[in-house]
Amino acid sequence: MFWTYSSLDEEGPVYLQHHFQYALVTMLVDDIKIRVAGGHGGRGSVAFERNKLALGPTGGSGGLGGSVFAEAVSDIGALAQFRFEKQKKAENGENGQRQYRDGHTGKDILLKMPVGTVIHNLTTGFDQELVKIGEKVLVAKGGLGGKGNFLFRSSINTSPKQFQPGLPGEEFELRLELKLIADIGLVGLPNAGKSSLLNELTNAKSKIANYQFTTLEPHLGAYYGLILADLPGLIEGASEGRGLGIKFLRHIERTKTIFHIISGESDDVARDYKIIRQELKQYNPELIKKQEHVFLNKTDLLEKTEVKAKLAKLAKLKVKAMAISVFDLDSLEQVKKVLNKIGKEKGAWHKIVSMLGLV
Repeated sequence: MFWTYSSLDEEGPVYLQHHFQYALVTMLVDDIKIRVAGGHGGRGSVAFERNKLALGPTGGSGGLGGSVFAEAVSDIGALAQFRFEKQKKAENGENGQRQYRDGHTGKDILLKMPVGTVIHNLTTGFDQELVKIGEKVLVAKGGLGGKGNFLFRSSINTSPKQFQPGLPGEEFELRLELKLIADIGLVGLPNAGKSSLLNELTNAKSKIANYQFTTLEPHLGAYYGLILADLPGLIEGASEGRGLGIKFLRHIERTKTIFHIISGESDDVARDYKIIRQELKQYNPELIKKQEHVFLNKTDLLEKTEVKAKLAKLAKLKVKAMAISVFDLDSLEQVKKVLNKIGKEKGAWHKIVSMLGLV
């Protein structure tokens, strides 16, 4: 019986007992627009002492409007909350009261967003980035409360009737763009078998079919704490906007390691490899500097001589590829060894699996 990685929450990993490794998998909302507003400041009060012998002003000031904050959490699906609730407004400040009582400050609201979210303020052009779990940033400040008439008293005006209305809070249109901070990104041409591999490694439920663009959104899985991202298939010209790839290439930027999946059914595996590398380079030259593991997939459909020939073609490019098939348990074990090695380099993961004696 294994203790296995189930999901992430704000307190860290959650573990469930299971016979096999389990993974969190979700359909991502990774790019969405919302509108946020700080609360309106409370109005100042005009009031006077009721005692006829003292007619001085007693109106208190209005409270501050609540502000809107964003906080980074480990829930990678947190942006989904904004699909049907795209306007968020903090509470207004309370109006000032008589007898020198200032209004209460309006309640702030805290918007939880996945770590890796870039907050684009479309109103001001200012961007903020959430890169650490627990990081909190201000996105819309509440308005100031207005002064009550007590603050307008003077030696020449002992019974002022002036007051200030509260000021409106900041209001902005935001674009929330998630750039996944995944450990491993699965890339390749459409129908290379990325989703099938993710499913086998993580018990995920990615859609599988034998046609291009089965994966229309990134899918995530977790292998003992390593986050794997199955990205929609890239095609030639993806970096220039063709196909689906351009929308999801941003998720590769923060991926630490690339699993490059090539279909064994391809007539030209070397060309397939070059296409993906070129698209990554054109989108961001830094991407091809990342650690890469290449897998020749679907080898169960090939004769052994064909497998050797295709591996040899890749070797001519100085690419050492591993022949795998989701139907070959031995080859999947080899993939898991690669994952385990990567996992050992990730401190928290190593502590977990070492404690449980899994590696």
